[in-house]
Amino acid sequence: MNIGDKIKNAREDMDLSQREMATMIPMNQSNYSKIERNLQEPSIEQLRRICQILHLDPRYLLEIDDSVSLTAEDIRLLNDTKVFIRQHRL
Repeated sequence: MNIGDKIKNAREDMDLSQREMATMIPMNQSNYSKIERNLQEPSIEQLRRICQILHLDPRYLLEIDDSVSLTAEDIRLLNDTKVFIRQHRL
């Protein structure tokens, strides 16, 4: 199952419309629809909001194996990325 299908199924399970999701993210409904149809990839911030709203683990959407071990360098990169995102939120 692709990311758009996973998002769509989770949204429908919560009885939310595409318009409601787009409003909560926030983004326009047309672009949100493209994400569900796999015509557009969500930005990191949009993906974060989608996961928050639908109570999804990003690893599930991105098909990241839980058993993958991270190195210290990987963890530093992830932390640096989180700091960057926090500093540049709009």
